[in-house]
Amino acid sequence: MKLVSFDIFRTLGFPDTKILKPEQFLAHKELLKEADWVLFPEYWQLNALVYGLKCRVFPSLASYRIGHDKVEMTRAFQVVAPEHTPWTLIEANGPEERQAVWDAMVLPFVAKLPKASMGEGVWLIENRADWQRYCERTSVLYAQEYLPIDRDVRVVIVGDQVVSAYWRTQADQGFYNNVSQGGRIDNGPVPPVVTDLALRLARDLGVDHAGFDIALVEGHPYVLEFNRLFGNQGLGKGSDLKTAILDYLQQHAEPEDPDGPTGPAPLWPIAV
Repeated sequence: MKLVSFDIFRTLGFPDTKILKPEQFLAHKELLKEADWVLFPEYWQLNALVYGLKCRVFPSLASYRIGHDKVEMTRAFQVVAPEHTPWTLIEANGPEERQAVWDAMVLPFVAKLPKASMGEGVWLIENRADWQRYCERTSVLYAQEYLPIDRDVRVVIVGDQVVSAYWRTQADQGFYNNVSQGGRIDNGPVPPVVTDLALRLARDLGVDHAGFDIALVEGHPYVLEFNRLFGNQGLGKGSDLKTAILDYLQQHAEPEDPDGPTGPAPLWPIAV
């Protein structure tokens, strides 16, 4: 395979891979056109690469588009797995909407910025002052029910494979399970109901590279979010992830022929 990568750290050790800086892509259009895969471009490159140069990108377009914004992500979850999505209200940030959301939610509840990661941009709302501070920081109101948990599960998916699944226990200050916020990794067994949900979501949404965060409440899994780019703290040396990505790219190196092996399907007769 001919591979071009825009992320040297995530593709370290990949064979036959040309590394480019994102800002260099216009100077290497022919190289990009000839590549079997273009790996880990920046979000701002997608339209030019996919629609302009007809490149095949990894992670998938769905991984980028849905994973770029918590509002879009939650709406996608609500469509394909409403029973596994915490109750969430999403509204424009206006005076009437602020009051309506406040009146509808039960304290405590969680508020999030649409675009944030690593536990940043997430608030536990316990009183009206907390809500006011959050509203002053965001352009869109995102309020979600609080789940009574002290840990969640990170499930790393590549294609249709679970590469890793591990618990993240709560930080000393409480509330946050993210390792970057002080959460701890627990490699105890993860119930299949959790990994099955991650695989189902990845399949139904076309997401092929993600770390899904899933909470378990009385045995019922709830998806919180996924990260297209995730930390490697729970992945050991990362060799399993590298192997999974290369295997997936190899298996899908050739685009599917929409007409199939026997040519285009016959047209239905048209009554006149």
